Amino acid sequence: MTNRSGAPVVVGVDGSASALDAVRAATREATARNRPLRVVHAFIWPLIGTPLGPVPGVGPEAGLRNLAEDVIAEAVAEARKISAEVDVTGELVDGSPIPVLLRESRDAALLVLGSRGLGGFAELLVGSAAVQVSARADCPVLVVRGEPRADGPVVVGVDGSALSTEAVGFAFEEAALRGTGLVAVHTWLYPAPVGPGDILPMAYDLDSLIEEEERALAETVAGWSERYPQVPVRQRLVRGAPAPVLVEESAAAQLTVVGGHGRGAWGGLLLGSVSHAVLHHARSPLAIVRHRRDADHG
Repeated sequence: MTNRSGAPVVVGVDGSASALDAVRAATREATARNRPLRVVHAFIWPLIGTPLGPVPGVGPEAGLRNLAEDVIAEAVAEARKISAEVDVTGELVDGSPIPVLLRESRDAALLVLGSRGLGGFAELLVGSAAVQVSARADCPVLVVRGEPRADGPVVVGVDGSALSTEAVGFAFEEAALRGTGLVAVHTWLYPAPVGPGDILPMAYDLDSLIEEEERALAETVAGWSERYPQVPVRQRLVRGAPAPVLVEESAAAQLTVVGGHGRGAWGGLLLGSVSHAVLHHARSPLAIVRHRRDADHG
């Protein structure tokens, strides 16, 4: 799935503990994928006229740019602690974090972020940068919470859409890289009216409805199972709303994967309601897979 030849795994850092969690996860991803690791720190101060040199009367290390370079150096050193084999580089990029990370996503195999950065509001479950970048990035985004568990399956949400199929492919790839199994989760509810004047049948054939949902789930998984025969797969058909079901499944997962599409007038820019809810409440790291622009050009 992540077939951009030579593309790195990119991790955004800001000096926070959450960013170092992301660095550790990104290093493992880069090592498993045999890809380089690129560590990026967005340096916003030039945009707002803040002096970049050392503070008068203080050592040269006090300069804001020097401090930002220390953030990069710390992250690169942490990556090398995790894997001596990883080809890691770091760069200070002038600009605001979200535009910088979105530009990085155009040439990345995977973008890795911590769930919370510096300066966030304590009551927010996930930092605004993680939410906005996940909604608009041009590559899969892995949002890391703490130190991921080493056991458990990869869990993926399946809804039958084209983007869901891409998410399933990414999940199979991750399960293969991690040497674990995959749980494909598809939820269903009784059809409900979506607008005034909708006429629904008086009754449904429950068995037929379940068979139809089982068939949709099996068809989505089948092709990927053939491509990754080493990955054991469990198909879960659950009656309920998708977001709470996936959040519950994430408790035992080492990774949860969802498609990131939105619907409505701004569907191309926003996270869907399910992916947004799971991003805020998942109990495992979460990968959000969006449709890539380069997929439209072969």
